[in-house]
Amino acid sequence: MINKYDGFIFDLDGTIYIEDKIIPNADLIINKLKELEKRVVFISNKTTGNINTYLNFLKNNGFNISEDEIINSTVVIKKYLEENHPKQNFFAIGENIFIEEIESAELKFNNDPLNIDIVIVTLDRTLNYNKLEIAAKALDNGAKFYAANIDNTCPVEGGEILDAGSTISALEKRTHRKLEKHFGKPSEYMFNGINDAIKVPPEKCLIIGDRLETDIAMGNIFGVDTALVSTGVVKELSVNGKYKPTYKLSSVSDLIEIL
Repeated sequence: MINKYDGFIFDLDGTIYIEDKIIPNADLIINKLKELEKRVVFISNKTTGNINTYLNFLKNNGFNISEDEIINSTVVIKKYLEENHPKQNFFAIGENIFIEEIESAELKFNNDPLNIDIVIVTLDRTLNYNKLEIAAKALDNGAKFYAANIDNTCPVEGGEILDAGSTISALEKRTHRKLEKHFGKPSEYMFNGINDAIKVPPEKCLIIGDRLETDIAMGNIFGVDTALVSTGVVKELSVNGKYKPTYKLSSVSDLIEIL
C-alpha cells in the first residue's frame, strides 16, 4: 500500500480524532508518512473551527504538519463566494466562527429575509426555530440555497449529533426548495481543493475516512482508492451500501503494520 500511493488524504473527525481525543498512533503514522516523503492532506466537513484551530490542535498533539495541508468546507465555500458573490448579503445557519470566516471574504451578514441574497447551512450547535424561519423566509423570497456540508450527523465521543443534512431537509420541506450547491465532501468543489493542495494524481492517492456517504463516496465518484475506518460514524466494517471502500481498517492504527 505504501509503495502504491504517493498521496494520503485523511478525514479528521472520526478518523484522526474524536472531539479532543487523538486516535491512538495517528500522530506516529502521519509523521512517518511525511518522513517517507509522501504527500499528506487533512480534510473536514466540519466548520466549527478554522484552519488555525485544526493546525494548533494537531501540532499540539505531536503532528508534524503545516497550514497548507488542511482543508475544510469553510475554505472551499469561502473561495467560491469570493469569486461568485462578492459583497452580497448572506445569512448562515452556522456558528460564529463560520460566519466570521465568510465575512472575511467581504460578504455581509444579514438577518432580514427581504435583504438576504444567499442562505448557507452548516453545523450549528446553537440552532433554534428563529434561525430556521429567517432562512426559510429568505428562501421564499428567492435567496440562493447553499450548504457548506451535507453530513446528517457529526461524530462525538459516545455517539453523534445532528449536522447540516438534517437542517437542509427541514428547510427543503418547509420551502419546497432544493439545495442548489454544497461544498464539502463529496462535492467537486472539495475535490478540486484537495487536488490543488496535494499535487498528486488521483490514481496515486488514498482517501482514509469514516463515512461511506462522504469520504468513500468522494473516492468512488472521482476514481480515488479509499480506506474505511470504524472509529467514527461507521462502527461495523461489514456495513454495505452504495459506496464501496477499497480497504477496510479498524483504525488508522492499522497502518502501523504497513509502515
